[in-house]
Amino acid sequence: MAFLIDSFLLFIAEKILEQAEKELMNEDEVRQELRELYEQLESGRITEREFEKREEDLVKRLEEIEEYKKDKAA
Repeated sequence: MAFLIDSFLLFIAEKILEQAEKELMNEDEVRQELRELYEQLESGRITEREFEKREEDLVKRLEEIEEYKKDKAA
């Protein structure tokens, strides 16, 4: 019985991890956020300073995603 519970908990944990990876490592979503950020800057809805900070965060996230994908492929 304990084995079944352990197996079930492991299965659930793996599914949660898979979903978290999909959400955190979604390159398309980050690129869309970056496009929207450029639009906000061009339309004057955000300042250059706000743009630079958020752009830096998004670019860093893209770099982390690329690194993660390289590590996972190896």
